[in-house]
Amino acid sequence: AQKPITDWEEYEQRLINLMGLESPIMTGLHKKAKQKKVSVVFAEGENFAVIKAASEVCFEQYAQPVLIGRTEIIKKIADEYSINLSKIKIVDYLSAEYRAKREEYAKILWKKRQRKGLTYNSALNLMKDYNYFGAMMVETGDADAMVSGYQSKYGDAASAALKCIGKRKDAETIAGMYIVQADKQTYFFADATVQTNPSAEDLASTAKLVAEEVKKLSGKESIIAMLSYSNFGSIITETTDKVRKAVEILHKETNLIVDGDIQANIALNKEIRDKLFPFSKLKGYDVNTLVFPSLSSGNIAYKLMQTIGKAQQLIGPVLLGLKKPIHIVPINCSVEELVNMAIIAAVDAQRK
Repeated sequence: AQKPITDWEEYEQRLINLMGLESPIMTGLHKKAKQKKVSVVFAEGENFAVIKAASEVCFEQYAQPVLIGRTEIIKKIADEYSINLSKIKIVDYLSAEYRAKREEYAKILWKKRQRKGLTYNSALNLMKDYNYFGAMMVETGDADAMVSGYQSKYGDAASAALKCIGKRKDAETIAGMYIVQADKQTYFFADATVQTNPSAEDLASTAKLVAEEVKKLSGKESIIAMLSYSNFGSIITETTDKVRKAVEILHKETNLIVDGDIQANIALNKEIRDKLFPFSKLKGYDVNTLVFPSLSSGNIAYKLMQTIGKAQQLIGPVLLGLKKPIHIVPINCSVEELVNMAIIAAVDAQRK
């Protein structure tokens, strides 16, 4: 630095931008998270990475973190690594202190799902699961958002969210979206975590949810490619047919800039795409959103980007379509990923 540094935050951010280590979206979300303090529950509070992430969220004032877990275990880990917990709330959900709260949450969940086979005793047992207890904190307003998944199977955490929170009335399905930063460009991948074999209607719904979230997070419009191993009907199979039907639905019901079915390499190469398929609604646009035909293809794609691709940063999955913000990180993820997801959850909670 050859000039005196007066604003260290600005200087740090400038270095990050020069190295291309962080997406512009996250930079903006950092600022948004600080504008209004909300509470974010970390469901798996007995893990070092989770405690460390909560500490960073608290220190940077992105949100008011809440750790769920046994107090003695959390404090022992914090003491071992010299982590300051003085401003972080610990919810010892299995203790006698929270017995009444477990019963309260169980009654609420039982009333929601008693006609779906759930008994009160079963609901009460579920409150001994940190994912269910944390989700009920969000559902009842005792917390604003939740982050989980560090040590949970994705399906277990997602099931708790669906049963306790539920789907938005205007959402036809739920989906998971990844934010991928590669070569200083930001891309959005969906769905790579929720829908195993989506129908044409599910794919159309996913595209709508992603477009809505991209607009909220970045202020930009989604340019959506509905991916396949076919280009505009070059191969006719059940899989390619459902992608084309999804595109028909989107063209009929929305004004989104979307087209397909199309192969990924063609979708992302504007010059070749526009030359080969000048009729496409994607003509002239740089695609930033990729909707995959199945969970398998989406999951494989983002994991390849993570391991042997050019992704400098991969954030997600951001869970879309729930009434209230619960987001699930990949198992054994980094502290940075936990912090980023907490920031997204906090901004999501501010909007809701």
